[in-house]
Amino acid sequence: MTYIDSHAHLSSSEVLPLITPFIERSLAACVTHVLNICTDPNTLEAGLDLTSRYSFIQNAGATPPHDVEKEGKEAFCIFEKAARDKKLCAIGETGLDYYYHGSAKDLQKQYLVKYLHLAAETQMPVIFHCREAFKDLFEIVDLEYPKQAQAVLHCFTGDLNEAEEVLRRGWYLSLSGIVTFKKSEYLREVAKMVPLSQLLIETDTPYLAPQSQRGKMNEPSFLPEVARCIASVKGIEVEEVARATAENARCLFF
Repeated sequence: MTYIDSHAHLSSSEVLPLITPFIERSLAACVTHVLNICTDPNTLEAGLDLTSRYSFIQNAGATPPHDVEKEGKEAFCIFEKAARDKKLCAIGETGLDYYYHGSAKDLQKQYLVKYLHLAAETQMPVIFHCREAFKDLFEIVDLEYPKQAQAVLHCFTGDLNEAEEVLRRGWYLSLSGIVTFKKSEYLREVAKMVPLSQLLIETDTPYLAPQSQRGKMNEPSFLPEVARCIASVKGIEVEEVARATAENARCLFF
């Protein structure tokens, strides 16, 4: 039984100094592949170096929506070149975030469209970040991104209706350690409903450690707890969750 962490920030400044023990513990926990999410030029450079050292780490890249006002213009050119040079396997995380107020909504929308077009042109999947902005996200993507093109709603925290809209478009829905939190019953209802064929699991390292590890820095080795929680609410064996989510991630990213 193996797992794939479909979203982790291994090249972030918090994690990079700890990368060797993180990887050792990940492999011991049967987490055999990790998609590293690069959010700026520095994390991209470090992420590409990680891939050169560890073949089981691949990279995605984009400026997250709450940062586009600060560094979107310069970073887009760098991510665009990396994508066209086939140094990335996905575009993201990009999207809309109306919870934080780091960037104006109109600017977030502009960069979302730019990254959608880049993903379509390079034929890469898109990884969406969305908080309190599902209506606008769906409307923009429906207009600007080819139907049936691949996409992932990462660290999903929406409701059942929003989950159904994700699935109706044929996208993947990724669940993180939040699904294990005591107050996340609504998210466990989503987990129960999502078909295994459209499910991914992630840690979002170093954020959102699962319930048994609350207060610690998250890491890929904690991923099995997410899988066990999902298996429990679905009433299936954890091996089924591990197998399906790993196959989905492998097809998308590896």
